[in-house]
Amino acid sequence: MQPNPNFIGLGKDFWAHVRSLSQTVGYTKRSSSQGPGQIKVPTLQELMTGLASIGLSASHLVLDSKPTAYAQLLLDYFAYRAAVLNDTVEKNLMDAARAEQMFERLSSQLKPSLPFTMNKQSGEKKKISYLTAMVNMLIEANANGISFDHDPRELTTITRGGKPLRTLARRFDGAFPSAVNPIAVWEVKEYYYTTTFGSRVADGVYETLLDGMELEELREHENISVAHLLIVDAHYTWWTCGKAYLCRMIDMLHMGYVGEILFGAEIESRLPLIVQEWVKLYQARAQSPKLV
Repeated sequence: MQPNPNFIGLGKDFWAHVRSLSQTVGYTKRSSSQGPGQIKVPTLQELMTGLASIGLSASHLVLDSKPTAYAQLLLDYFAYRAAVLNDTVEKNLMDAARAEQMFERLSSQLKPSLPFTMNKQSGEKKKISYLTAMVNMLIEANANGISFDHDPRELTTITRGGKPLRTLARRFDGAFPSAVNPIAVWEVKEYYYTTTFGSRVADGVYETLLDGMELEELREHENISVAHLLIVDAHYTWWTCGKAYLCRMIDMLHMGYVGEILFGAEIESRLPLIVQEWVKLYQARAQSPKLV
């Protein structure tokens, strides 16, 4: 999923409104007998009441009983966020059985050479990390023979003149072509066997935010861009238990802290196109080494 251009480049004050209002109005509708509630679209009155409930002014949201342009932009964004999550993202999120079927099909088709990473579960839940394995095989199949680091065990470092310019705080799950001066880095969040939405899962979202803020600083102060891809899956974890965090992901996407987010089955159609763009950048860099 790529960001909607209508909501790119908005000020941080806009996202402060989104966060405050999401907190006060709520991210989701109440669950019913039909299942978990969907993502909520607040009304203008709810926006005003939400700000008032935390002692903030809402006068800038209404003029002559109608929403101001700023308020309408907020309403449009909340409607977009709900629509994309309710209508598209949920359908792409897979459970373990569906992910295993997709993994078996892709591995048979692509015949990857990279080893499969195992998850950190034990007993019957000890399985191949299906999402990570599929990400690696799809990148390998579309990398035009270019090697990449599918399991970096070092911090990502950007250099200039042979010296470290920035070293990021966390290790990523993958880097193309390597963790030193990468064209792209990615994070994989798969939780197929998680039965509760604990702090470890929530922290994963905030870790991505930290990474995005470091890459934003690099881009703004050194004019160096590194593509940042977030890949997530597990319907129960993210949809049944963690829809508020899905909302936060969509927010991060439009704030520019990730370049793209792939949800579950979306990797099959989208990842090959993304990798082909990385290959073009790699080839351009090889022809002009001074660019790095």
